[in-house]
Amino acid sequence: MQYKIIPVTPFQQNCTLFVCPSTAQAAIIDPGGEPELILAALQQMQAQPTQILLTHGHLDHVGAAADLKAELELPIFGPHREDAFWLAALPQQAQMFGSTPHQPFEPDRWLNAGDRVDIGEQHLEVLHCPGHTPGHLVFFHRPSKLAQVGDVLFRGSIGRTDFPRGNHAELLRSIREVLFPLGDAVRFIPGHGPMGTLGEERRTNPFVI
Repeated sequence: MQYKIIPVTPFQQNCTLFVCPSTAQAAIIDPGGEPELILAALQQMQAQPTQILLTHGHLDHVGAAADLKAELELPIFGPHREDAFWLAALPQQAQMFGSTPHQPFEPDRWLNAGDRVDIGEQHLEVLHCPGHTPGHLVFFHRPSKLAQVGDVLFRGSIGRTDFPRGNHAELLRSIREVLFPLGDAVRFIPGHGPMGTLGEERRTNPFVI
């Protein structure tokens, strides 16, 4: 799987393109804002977007999703239905963070643990990893040992759980029982900051050891 990370918005949220190398079809994961940067990256990679994937419903991860859906005529898949209240609260989220107004929306399809998302000839496994939000998802490409983990795990840190319906114990359980069993060699792209490996976090992350 080819990929490109595009930090967007003042939060430097990692919007990620996953691109099938044989078909050039692409998924846009977590377009948090600045759609012009995302469109430029697609053009640079000569990639054809076929879908938008959302790990969870926070504004900095979904802020450009509706605009890109309309401009590119793409479906939105994810997050899990448990994050519906976050998408419904987008106007309040925008007001809280001083952002431009955002309207609520629903994805074309909610995703569940065990679902599969196809990008050209490549396939992503859908993992449900609640804790940061109740409907948080992770997208895992097993052949290349690559995961987009959103705000579940960071290098040396973990996601916040002080937002509505966050749950610290549930977050730790998601990391230890869902992510870490994928294998130490798995590289992960977090929602913010640099990439890491699950093995390094399992050994050294002070929040989970």
